Amino acid sequence: MSNSLGEFAALGTALCWSFGSIFFTISSRRLGHNVVNRVRLAIALLLLMLAHFVVFGRFVPNNVTGYHWFWFGLSGIIGFAIGDMLLFRAFVLLGARISMLLMSLVPVFSTIIAWLFLDEILNLTQVLAISITIAGIIWVVTERKNGGYTREHYISGILCGIGGATGQALGLILSKKGLGTDFSPLSANIIRVFVATSILWIITLARGRIPYTLQKLRDRKGTLALNGGAFLGPFLGVWLSLVAVQYTYVGIASTLMALPPIFLIPLSHWVFKEKISLGAILGTMVAVFGVALIFLL
Repeated sequence: MSNSLGEFAALGTALCWSFGSIFFTISSRRLGHNVVNRVRLAIALLLLMLAHFVVFGRFVPNNVTGYHWFWFGLSGIIGFAIGDMLLFRAFVLLGARISMLLMSLVPVFSTIIAWLFLDEILNLTQVLAISITIAGIIWVVTERKNGGYTREHYISGILCGIGGATGQALGLILSKKGLGTDFSPLSANIIRVFVATSILWIITLARGRIPYTLQKLRDRKGTLALNGGAFLGPFLGVWLSLVAVQYTYVGIASTLMALPPIFLIPLSHWVFKEKISLGAILGTMVAVFGVALIFLL
């Protein structure tokens, strides 16, 4: 099953998510995290519909039952509308590097949630891997050299990052319930994004914030960064992740796709001029190693 196509796709996914987080950090700081979340979902929905047409010959999935609408819709609301809103807030407060490191908690939370509510087995190796991941993240976020932030913003950003990881983990678990019926992951993602987009834009309309949103989009640099993030993240990154899982082992693909915190060390230094300590680099490597153990053992 394993071949280089799947592994290259997994690496491509990690690169897309790394650069996408840079773009989303820039756009969230210029446009506001709420504006970025609702606009990038609308863009992603259009791109996913085009991809669905290329793959299946139709823009939207058919044979969608109420069961699919419930589980994928709930997954979209919790994962995209709520979870990603918190992630983008973390981008504003902490930047891409630490925010994406906190997203390494997604497989940790997913494993724990599946153990608690889906009766999946949590063995000693997984407990060790989870402990290593959490230890690495604590090492990084407690570094004294994570400067440039006020204490309040830093703590708030960490809580938002943890909230974002929790939302994505819950979203994945809920998606798994829907995918249990052999439903296409691409079709499922369209439903997830459609429901999340609809909810966010209905709320925006009810609050009278559409003119405000359109006014924010006049910021060309912010809007360009938003478009770049939408293309690389929920569209190309997600598509490559599906290719990776299809053409190589899930453990290998998942491990390679967990590399963004590593890639973001030099990227954050180059783009945001962050001064990154040796401790932060070592802590990040420990956290990513823990994630790899979750998937590979």
